[in-house]
Amino acid sequence: MKRYIPNALTLLNLSAGITAVILAVQGNIVLAAYFVFAGIFFDFFDGMAARLLNVQGELGLQLDSLADVVTSGVVPGIVLYQLFQLSLGENFIPGTTILGTHPVEGFETLKLLPLFGILVSLGSAYRLAKFNIDQEQTTSFIGLPTPANALLILSLPLMLYYQPGAFDAIILNKWFLIGLTIFSTYILNARIPLFALKFKTWGFKENAIRYVFLIIALLLLILLQYAGIPMIILLYILLSVWSNYAKAA
Repeated sequence: MKRYIPNALTLLNLSAGITAVILAVQGNIVLAAYFVFAGIFFDFFDGMAARLLNVQGELGLQLDSLADVVTSGVVPGIVLYQLFQLSLGENFIPGTTILGTHPVEGFETLKLLPLFGILVSLGSAYRLAKFNIDQEQTTSFIGLPTPANALLILSLPLMLYYQPGAFDAIILNKWFLIGLTIFSTYILNARIPLFALKFKTWGFKENAIRYVFLIIALLLLILLQYAGIPMIILLYILLSVWSNYAKAA
């Protein structure tokens, strides 16, 4: 019976992802973001459950990646598509447009630039496929994990809704969205080693970088709210690069 628990958690991740896809397509990208967060929560605990119960297997590995493609790959691409749509002249009113009150456009009014956001979904799928066959990522990551990249992108509609006026001009700028799409697609598959938040022991010396990261991340969330999420992802990348440099020196 215990061998089904991790896969059940993975299916909850997939269920949250499918729900988020439906919401994002309808334009409700704020609620879609919350379902992605729920999916990432389940994704974190399915692997932990598999290790604790000693029921790790190939089926779980493949199922986990399939769920992540939807939750952390497809949804961010659709959200970027919707943000591109808003950047191209949709009347933006915090709390209304991004909650799905505007009609879905038909194919006769489909614009090409918003489709650029789908590159993130393609980059996510490519990364997850590589992860399954890459023996170098057993204790750390190479390239930004798809859940972290999803958090980066899904923080944008939350910033628009809960911190109105503060970041609208940046987030709804098409050049910012183009740059973010290129950066996300690149960093997902970049050959940059990034530390994993897995604690084998609780000692500070061997986990110093993890403790420093978690403390600063908590402070950023308290001080900046949802705007702290992009800063946390950037901090994660910079700390990893610094750690790699320190080890090589």
